[in-house]
Amino acid sequence: MLAIVGRNRRPTSSRFVPRIAKLTLAVAVTVSMAAVLVGTLVEDSGGAAAHARRAPLGPAAQDAAKPVVLAFGGDVHFEGAVGVRLRAAPRLVLASIGPVLRRADVAVVNLETAVTARGAPAPKEYVFRAPPSAFSALRAGGVDVVSMANNHGMDYGEAGLRDSLAAARRTGVPVVGIGLNDAQAYRPFRTTVRGRRVAVIGATQVLDDELISAWTAGPDKPGLASAKDVPRLLQAVRAARKTSDTVVVFLHWGIELEQCPSRDQRTLARELVAAGADIVAGGHAHRVQGAGRMGKALVGYGLGNFVWYGTSELSTQTGVLLVTVDGRRVLSYGWEPARIVDGTPRPLASAERRAAISSWHSLRGCTGLKP
Repeated sequence: MLAIVGRNRRPTSSRFVPRIAKLTLAVAVTVSMAAVLVGTLVEDSGGAAAHARRAPLGPAAQDAAKPVVLAFGGDVHFEGAVGVRLRAAPRLVLASIGPVLRRADVAVVNLETAVTARGAPAPKEYVFRAPPSAFSALRAGGVDVVSMANNHGMDYGEAGLRDSLAAARRTGVPVVGIGLNDAQAYRPFRTTVRGRRVAVIGATQVLDDELISAWTAGPDKPGLASAKDVPRLLQAVRAARKTSDTVVVFLHWGIELEQCPSRDQRTLARELVAAGADIVAGGHAHRVQGAGRMGKALVGYGLGNFVWYGTSELSTQTGVLLVTVDGRRVLSYGWEPARIVDGTPRPLASAERRAAISSWHSLRGCTGLKP
């Protein structure tokens, strides 16, 4: 069963002053100082020194001592039935899975669509786009940050990219893995939760061959953070490691419909962990893949679809990967299983939930990861 510790504290983007985190830390320091004063030697009525009992920690200090919970969901677009739901009531699209996402301090998903009404479609079989209300739906559902580093992030070209970034800013949803240049695209989302500094980097290992050059961000070129440029990605991880307590790399990677991670996934995971990543997670295969420990780090190879059309048994299996960390220590992790119904994830219960969790653990067998 899941071992999850957390609360519904929304993180603060690095683009804004983290006032809540600073206030919590200040209160915690004040309470701790008061406890030390109470615990010092005092003189009793007879003149003899006696040790006073240390005062118990107040609520603010107790909260500051809690570890950080991170949540990861898979691929999201707003096509088909989900698009209909989005137009009708954006705030209700993720109503079923929202309580699971809100268990975490930081919840991350992969937004696999351009958010735009402009631009020309890319020359590829599948292109996706959504209105700005897509970000409103994600925010209302408990999502804190999205990665747009995937093989649909620029389905409508540079115009679509610029519109996506503008819509995200207006809605207040931080976006990683995409930017007006490579510095922005590889820049992590940063937040401080109860004094712990968390960084989330987004990148894609999946790009159509004919689009790699056009879609990869450069010094003066809008685009995506490419995991095909391994040295550039590792550079971003090492830089984040220097100023963060927990470093997350959220990837678009793998082979469609494969249940086991590819050689490229396993190689990249090892390189990222060696560079300083504490959590490596992501998806693309449209199927759930295994998760486990690689040394001290946690790797989740495939999160499956999340908000997506699909009717087959495997394509509708989904869930949320919940990871509890204290700095670089991965204290626990677990899978909250769900089923995609009418395009959106619905958490499972009772025997169906237990069976899904057992099945998820069995997927570790072909990953080379440890429990």
